[in-house]
Amino acid sequence: MPVTSKQIMYTAFGFNIMSELSFPELSEINHKADIDLYIQQKELLDEWNEKTIPNRNFLVEPKECLFRIPNVAIFKIENGERIYFHAFEEAEEDQLRLYILGTCMGSLLMQRNILPLHGSAIEIDGKAFAIVGHSGAGKSTTASAFLNKGFQLVSDDVIPVTVEEGVPMVTPAYPQQKLWQESLDGFGINSSGYQPIINRESKFAIPVQDKFYSKKLPLAGIIELEKVDGECIQLDHIEKLQGLHTIFNHTYRNFMISRMGLLDWHFSVTAQICSYTDLYTLKRPNSRFTAHEITDLLLSKLEVTTVGKTIGTATEPISQSI
Repeated sequence: MPVTSKQIMYTAFGFNIMSELSFPELSEINHKADIDLYIQQKELLDEWNEKTIPNRNFLVEPKECLFRIPNVAIFKIENGERIYFHAFEEAEEDQLRLYILGTCMGSLLMQRNILPLHGSAIEIDGKAFAIVGHSGAGKSTTASAFLNKGFQLVSDDVIPVTVEEGVPMVTPAYPQQKLWQESLDGFGINSSGYQPIINRESKFAIPVQDKFYSKKLPLAGIIELEKVDGECIQLDHIEKLQGLHTIFNHTYRNFMISRMGLLDWHFSVTAQICSYTDLYTLKRPNSRFTAHEITDLLLSKLEVTTVGKTIGTATEPISQSI
């Protein structure tokens, strides 16, 4: 069972975490602090067999979520305060960390009424911009291109969003990106110095401690990436009503929302986000590496202050043929 010989304290997603599992990607806490979240090993096999239906891998209730990843572990998320794991013999430690910081954390955030967006968030001029999209759309790659231009990462994969006095706020997650080999190739980065997310896979953990923004930020924009045929990069403004659908589509593990009884809450939060935040769809060519072109286009067209200068806002469709 891959656990530490002692409990270790970390900070991530705005929480002080006490964990029996080591998380080298998280920042350790070396002082006394109130604990918000416990990560612990626990025997879960009997509970899984008792509560779940055969051939189902998820059980989702308002304050409890159980799920099983074959040959890895059974996980339980409880009351927004505890994540339990029951590791199978075949499990590798990096697999446990991947699911705890992903699906487990997404579930726990919703148990706490914190909206988890699926994407990457970057800091530009004291504001957060979320880059969302389906798997393979280029979220982390686009965020990495922003980091290469001197901006900072706020979150990768799971973006925690709360609404505070009418303002959507993004809480930083932890200082790491996940990039596929093809993205590293596009940036001219040699992958030999980085650890694969899971052994034998071509997705790598990229530490960004010196490019990480560690304070809450207002969510100023959401950009939905979409891969298309052709050579044109096009940026379109999303109307507020359509934005509700966009945010639902890119809520992390959104199938859990109704099972947790959170449909009304989710609608209320997304409506407040749409009333405050600008939303866009950015269509990019599927045929080539476009991260640098995308960041240049976004910085030139969105309402962003850079180098002491405010540059216009995108309210009409903008296309750029390359």
